[in-house]
Amino acid sequence: MPVYKYKAVDPNGRGVQGSLEAESEKALIEALRQKRLTVLSVQGGTKAKQQTKRGKIKPDDLVVFSRQLATMVNAGLPLIQALNVLGEQIEKPAFRGVVKEVETDVEGGANLSDALAKHPRVFSNLFVNLVRAGEISGMLDEILGRIATYLEETEALRRKVRSAMVYPTIVTAIALCITAFLVMFVIPKFRGIFDGLGGNLPAPTQILLSISDVTRRYFLVVAGVIVSIIFALKAYGRTDKGRLKIDSLKLQAPVFGVLLRKVAIAKFTRTLATLIRSGVPILGALEIVSKTAGNRVVEMAVERVRASVREGESIAGPLAQSGVFPPMVVRMISVGEQTGSMESMLGKIADFYDDQVDNAVSALTSMIEPLIIAFLGVVIGGIVVAMFLPVFKLTEVLGGGG
Repeated sequence: MPVYKYKAVDPNGRGVQGSLEAESEKALIEALRQKRLTVLSVQGGTKAKQQTKRGKIKPDDLVVFSRQLATMVNAGLPLIQALNVLGEQIEKPAFRGVVKEVETDVEGGANLSDALAKHPRVFSNLFVNLVRAGEISGMLDEILGRIATYLEETEALRRKVRSAMVYPTIVTAIALCITAFLVMFVIPKFRGIFDGLGGNLPAPTQILLSISDVTRRYFLVVAGVIVSIIFALKAYGRTDKGRLKIDSLKLQAPVFGVLLRKVAIAKFTRTLATLIRSGVPILGALEIVSKTAGNRVVEMAVERVRASVREGESIAGPLAQSGVFPPMVVRMISVGEQTGSMESMLGKIADFYDDQVDNAVSALTSMIEPLIIAFLGVVIGGIVVAMFLPVFKLTEVLGGGG
């Protein structure tokens, strides 16, 4: 939606200015009127994506922002002054502009959480709700510190998974490029040599030459089919049914499924523990967790948990039925519910599964490396052997004739 900048006057006659996403200028004015603001001027209408086109705002940026804001608030610096200092020292123009707009909104009388909520592409629903809980409880500095810690831990988790994926992805891509180069450019040169030798070629060589001919002749068609399949899968993944199916297959994958399942459990428990510790009501916390799960199967399990809690039942029951959470996790959460130590129990589970992710990544890396080497040896070695089989055969014939 377009982002509009506005200037208005509140019921007490104080000037208010800021920015807000709205479908149209008319919708913006109506939204401001509902807040009992008298609109003086409206500017903009640019797409929200333009706010961040000059630089992507990364989780590390938010960690530094949260940590520094927490330090200044704890030191007794007024919130507006703290935001002003941060806005001046942030290097990225996109993030600096967002912080300046937040400062303007707070200076105009808005709560920090409401000001942050106007920038959903920068500050997530979880971030905003934690800040709101900090404002209500009077522990804004402490909550901001927890946000920074949470972001650091979740980003570390994401990097672990990415590091496990990067090595096999790069090596596999290189292997495919080498194979494609051999099939399309090297093997055809052997055809002229083999035609000059005459006679029947060995079956492996003939199959490889046929694959090379088909690949070169129908390369664009094959490439088009592959691209079409990729786009079709992406489109299917954007549907509710497709996303559920794909996310379910991810968790059931033979090698990476175990890792992704452990990551999902670690993220769920860490997020829920942080929200509960910060004073967010359990129903609101579960709603936020479901939206940040990153996997539709986990999301549906959390939605069932929320419905169960709303009806006065337990959290552990729906988790056990989901099939995602192991019995140990369900049992520990059940004990946490019964003893009133849910927050502590969730934190222990998250720490345990963080270690489990570390171990899974190490095991995955050590297992995939020999598999990839074997793959390279079989594919590329097979091509080389198939190409030289006619030469070996000719050598045998000449040797026998001598």
